[in-house]
Amino acid sequence: MVWFPPGERPWHGAAATTAMTHIAVQERLDGRAVAWMEQVSDEQYGG
Repeated sequence: MVWFPPGERPWHGAAATTAMTHIAVQERLDGRAVAWMEQVSDEQYGG
């Protein structure tokens, strides 16, 4: 379980050969439940 406070930019992912399961429970803040961020490159992910 991972918890992020409002305003923090979390990220997660899986490699091409690694599985990942993502189950999200979200609260609403100022009428918004989630703000998706940009994808990261393979170089950023591997760094």
